[in-house]
Amino acid sequence: MGTTRVNFRLPEELIEKADVAAEVSHKNRTEIVVEALRGYLDDIEDQDAFREAVVELYLDDEIGFDALKEFIGRQDAESVRASKTLLGRGDELADDLADL
Repeated sequence: MGTTRVNFRLPEELIEKADVAAEVSHKNRTEIVVEALRGYLDDIEDQDAFREAVVELYLDDEIGFDALKEFIGRQDAESVRASKTLLGRGDELADDLADL
């Protein structure tokens, strides 16, 4: 897995705490931030409301299939993709029927 350099601002007190945690655990600041972000994402991914919001983002074409799969798992993502395809065809069918 590759890494990407990011640049963002954090409150000074969080930086100070991260630096102390890094010193105590013999890690660097980046490792502390990565672990914290992973923990947050692991927690939020299990929440139904979050999963539903991710599905909505996919259905609205705001995120791709790979992102959907990362959050809800391959099997559920495949089901959502199949449903999206059927919904898209339903719109086409409704348009065809309206033209009759």
